[in-house]
Amino acid sequence: MINNRDAEKEKIMSELEGSIQAKRVKLAQLSKEVTDKQKQIKALKDELVDLNDELSLQEFGLYQPVYKFANSEQYKDRLSVVRQKQKQMVKEKRAVIFPENFTLNNSLSKGKALVNDNVKQILRSFNNECDVLINNVKFNTVENTRKKIEKSFDQLNKMNSRMEIRLVPEYLELKLDELNLAYEYALKKQEEKEALKEERARLREEAKLQKEIEEARAAAKKEQKHYENALRTLLLQLDQDPKNPDLLKKKEELEAHVEKIEANLRDIDYREANKRAGYVYVISNIGSFGENVYKIGMTRRLEPLDRINELGDASVPFNFDVHAMIFSDDAPALEAALHRAFDDRKLNMINTRREFFNVTLDEIKDVVKKNFDKTVEFKAIPDAEQYRETMMLKKKAFATS
Repeated sequence: MINNRDAEKEKIMSELEGSIQAKRVKLAQLSKEVTDKQKQIKALKDELVDLNDELSLQEFGLYQPVYKFANSEQYKDRLSVVRQKQKQMVKEKRAVIFPENFTLNNSLSKGKALVNDNVKQILRSFNNECDVLINNVKFNTVENTRKKIEKSFDQLNKMNSRMEIRLVPEYLELKLDELNLAYEYALKKQEEKEALKEERARLREEAKLQKEIEEARAAAKKEQKHYENALRTLLLQLDQDPKNPDLLKKKEELEAHVEKIEANLRDIDYREANKRAGYVYVISNIGSFGENVYKIGMTRRLEPLDRINELGDASVPFNFDVHAMIFSDDAPALEAALHRAFDDRKLNMINTRREFFNVTLDEIKDVVKKNFDKTVEFKAIPDAEQYRETMMLKKKAFATS
C-alpha cells in the first residue's frame, strides 16, 4: 500500500512539474509578447510625430521667435551663413564621423570607397529629408518638424552604426538653426508684404482724397464765380433801384450762398492742410460676420461713405452698415485709442492690421463718449437689408418645400 502511495505521489509531483513547466513556457511566451507590444508602443509613439500635425491645428504652442531680426534681408543673410556653414562642414568632411581604416575583402581601397559611398548616402538622405520638412513648415508644425529632423538624424545614425558612420550633432544643430531661420524669414516676408499692402492702400486713399479735394475745390470755385457774377449784376440793379424789396431779398440769398461756398472752400483747404483730420467709422456686417462684430477704421476722404461702399465689394456677400461716423481733427489717434481699448477682442490676433473686433456697440459707445465726444450718435440696429431679405426668402422657400 505504501508503494502505491509513493507511486501516486510521484505521479502527482510529475504532473505538477509538468504543469509548472508548461506555465513557465507560457510565461516566457507572454513575456515575449509584452516585449513585442512595448516595442510596438514605442514605434507608435515615434510615429505620432508624423501623425499629429492635424491635431496640432487645434492644440499648439505659440512659436517663440529665436532671432527677432528687424527685416527679411537680415534673415536671408543669416540663412545664407548657416547654409554655407553646412556646405563647409561637408566639404571639409566634418559633417560625418567615419572609420579611416575600414577594409572590404582585405582591401583598404575598396573599404574606403564603400565608406565614401555610405557617407554620401547618409548626407544625401538627411539633407533631402530636411529640405522637404523645412520647405513645408507651417505655424502649427514647427515643433513637430523639429522632432522629425531629430528623428531622421537618430534613425540614419542607427542604420549606419555597424559601419561606425554617423552624422555629428553640430550638423544637426545647423539644420535646426536653418529651420528656425527659414520659418521666421517666411513670417517676416509675409509681415512686410502686409505692411506694403497697407502702405499701398494708404497711398491709394491719399490719391483719392487729393482727387476729391481738387474736384471739390474746382466745383466750389466754379459755383463761387457763378454766384459772385450774379451778385455783381444784382448790385448794379440795386444802384438803379436801391429800395426794391425783391432785389434786396435776392441780394441776401446770393450773399448767403457766397458765404456758404467760401466756408466750404475753407473746409477743403483745412482738410488738405491737416493730414490727420478725417472720420473714424464703426461698421458691421451681420450677414458676413454675425452679431457683435464691428470694424473700427478710419478714412480721410471728403465723402467717407465712398470708403464704406468700397469695403462692401465682392469680397463679402453683403454690404456694411454704418453705426457711427465720427469726424476728428486727429482721426488716427482716435482710431488707435479705440483699437487699444479692444486689443484683446480682435478677431485676428496675429495680423494686427485687421480691424475687426468682437465687442458690443455699447462698449464702443462708452469708450468714445468717455474719451472723445459725448454727443456722438450711434445707430443701434443695422438695416442689413439684403441679409434680412435673403433670410426671409430662405425661410419662405423652406416653408414651401
